Formats: sequence, structure tokens, C-alpha cells
Amino acid sequence: MPKIKVIIPAYNEQDSIANVIRDIPKTVEEVIVINNNSTDNTVINAKNAGATVLTENNKGYGYACLKGMDYIAKLSEKPDIIVFLDGDYSDYPEELTKLTAPIINDNIDFVIGSRVKELREGGSMTPQQVFGNWLATFLMSLFFNAKFTDLGPFRAIKYNKLVALNMVDKTYGWTVEMQLKALKQKLTYIEIPVRYKQRIGVSKVSGTVKGSIFAGFKILGWIFKYSFKK
Repeated sequence: MPKIKVIIPAYNEQDSIANVIRDIPKTVEEVIVINNNSTDNTVINAKNAGATVLTENNKGYGYACLKGMDYIAKLSEKPDIIVFLDGDYSDYPEELTKLTAPIINDNIDFVIGSRVKELREGGSMTPQQVFGNWLATFLMSLFFNAKFTDLGPFRAIKYNKLVALNMVDKTYGWTVEMQLKALKQKLTYIEIPVRYKQRIGVSKVSGTVKGSIFAGFKILGWIFKYSFKK
């Protein structure tokens, strides 16, 4: 069996993080939660649920993901697959096997969990999220002939391919940067429809006007940067 590690950025997810960790399939070798300046019981709840907990004091989704990657890079034995998953319990962690299956069985490099409308719980995505996803994936289709339909955070990628992407975004542009670089490096990719439900707690990005605006600008910035990059 391939070695799989899960990276979960978490900021004030005390009410959800144990549920997320509990539902991750036992075939996963290690669950790594990155505490991103939480002021609640996220850390203790994640540890009690069996996760490795790291701390990243710089706020930002990308900062947290990079912290997890840095931890893995220092391990003597590297994993085969990395799965990224949010800590708010909006995804169904047990569907991780659906995302890793194309990598294991078909040698696909990169898999996105697509939050298709028919599998989404009502109200689980805000109007700005739905529109932002549509606009970003439309532009990627226009500029790069991409087949993405979502910027879903639930995703799996071969570890060596992830390292080769040389990820740098530290905040809201992490997901789209990964997809753009996957296109540029001609990784094989596929989307798998996944279920999606209302998160526990309030979103730190789409749940605020400021967060939505910043995320929108960051995502569009990455797309236009790569569209004009030779």
C-alpha cells in the first residue's frame, strides 16, 4: 500500500477537528494538523484525536500548508501521496479513498474533489464561492484549456509531483496556484465528484466580505500572472 499523509490547516476548529480526524480512513499513515494561531481548543482536540500537531504563527492557508510540507520534507521516509483537507468538517473525510484511487490504480498525478451541485448540501457554499469557482475555472479553461470545474480544497497529489510544483503562495491563492502549476508542468489530473455539507463554525474566508474580496483578488492574480507567463 502507498504511504499517505494528510495535511489539515486549522484555525479555531475545536468543534470540528476531532470529527475530521476520526473519519479519515485508517489506511492513512499520519494526519498532520497545522494550528494556525488558534485561540480555542483546536490543538488539544486534534492531539487527543491522534493527529500530529504543528504550529504556524503566520496566519494564512498557504503558510499552514507550507509548514506541513516542510515537516514532511525533513522526515527520513517520504510518503507517496499527500492529501489536503479542511478542518471544518464540510468535506466527508471517508471519501479520501475516492481521491487516492486514481493515483494508486491509474497513475494519475493530481486529483481534485469537485463539489458538484447535486452532491452539495443547500447553503454549504456561499454565492460568492460558487461564482468565484465558476470564474476561476472558466478563465483556466479559456487560457489553458483546463478541465477543472472547482478549486476544492479536498485534493490528493503524488508527493514528488507536489514538491516539484515549488509552491509559494502563503494565503488565499494556494489552491489555484497548485492547479495552475499542475497545468504548466503537464501533470495528469482528474476531478472526482465529492459530497459537501455545511461547515461547523464560520468560514474565515468566504464567511466575511474582506476574506471573499482578498481571496478573489489573489485567485485572479495568479491566473492572470500565469496567462501572460511564458
